Amino acid sequence: MSLDLAAIYRDLHANPELSFQEHRTAGIVADTLTGLGFDVITGLGVTGVAGVLANGDGPTVLLRADMDALPVLEDTGLPYASTVRGTDPDGNDVPVMHACGHDVHVTCLLGAAERMADERGAWSGTLVVVFQPAEELGGGAESVIAAGLYDRVPKPDIVLGQHVAPLPAGFAGLHPGVAMAAADSLTVRVHGVGGHGSRPEAGVDPVLLAAAITVRLQGVVAREVAPTDAAVVTVGQLHAGTKHNIIPSEAMLGINVRSFDDGVRTTVLTAIERIAKGEAAASGAPREPDFDYIDRFPATVNDPDASERTAAALRGALGQGRVFDPGVVSGSEDVGVFATAAGVPLVYWFLGGFDPSLFDPAVLAAGGMPQDLPSNHSPKFAPVIDPTLSTGVTALVAAAREWLGSATSVVE
Repeated sequence: MSLDLAAIYRDLHANPELSFQEHRTAGIVADTLTGLGFDVITGLGVTGVAGVLANGDGPTVLLRADMDALPVLEDTGLPYASTVRGTDPDGNDVPVMHACGHDVHVTCLLGAAERMADERGAWSGTLVVVFQPAEELGGGAESVIAAGLYDRVPKPDIVLGQHVAPLPAGFAGLHPGVAMAAADSLTVRVHGVGGHGSRPEAGVDPVLLAAAITVRLQGVVAREVAPTDAAVVTVGQLHAGTKHNIIPSEAMLGINVRSFDDGVRTTVLTAIERIAKGEAAASGAPREPDFDYIDRFPATVNDPDASERTAAALRGALGQGRVFDPGVVSGSEDVGVFATAAGVPLVYWFLGGFDPSLFDPAVLAAGGMPQDLPSNHSPKFAPVIDPTLSTGVTALVAAAREWLGSATSVVE
């Protein structure tokens, strides 16, 4: 079979699915892999799909892509823009868009699977491809592992993957060591004593309490994290009350934390709980706040030696000047769970997805990027099809071939 990758991409983009709801996408993936001759496993972590292509003696390489979309209303103006709506985990009707490029990831991995199947005479070993659900929730990779992935596919010697980003198409960015931040999202629910807005002395105002916590949290990074370290604390939600003249009985804060070091991560999260409890006590709250940790991503750590070897393979495939170090990124990923569970190295790089003419070569060489391009999660995020897809396929194949055996080991 010969895959029309552009058509697959447009179809996936126009038909996005939310986390753990990727049934249509998983069906396309499973049918395609079956047609390519892979042994296919479905239903991993609800909708995850794995394919295995055994090709004689040699190492085992795992290539990973994520499949889920986001509750974002698309504003790209593309002829294949999504008009899909879905139901989020809280039961809300929401717009759905591939605003993070997971449609690119799925398409490129299917293209790489096809090329690896077509070129079996040139390599030996075992190729495992994993299409995971729910990366956006931070639990998708764990759900696939918990479903017994490594009991059902050969354990890999290395885990490889890529993420499309606002970089020039035709380029790849790879940073050794800590490449992406750990992320923790938590809900803090503070309790007050409700009453009439005209009689504040008869209640405990959780809105004032939540506001005090919000302000105090801004000092965590400034005063509790060393200047040589880095962290981000964002209060992204603050909800309370139903009417202007009613003091509510509780308020909710939605907090997100980014960090690059386990010690800093612990310091920041401990500080958040301490501050929330302290402010609640200072306000005379009837009880301590409730803490609910929801999305949790580990830091993405690229093995330095494996990164150097893979970067050399990418340069050989894409060109010497087309692979660079983008530095540490404050976004987060759960791909590292696959490597950690197997006890093997991870190498994860960024794939350029935007018109190269928008980039100043000198700025790019210095590790900079244009500030006015739509970022991942933007309603205007729209990677160009060509050469993003062809570059993504080439990069995955080159990286996989670097770690697989030579054709002389193939068992006929």
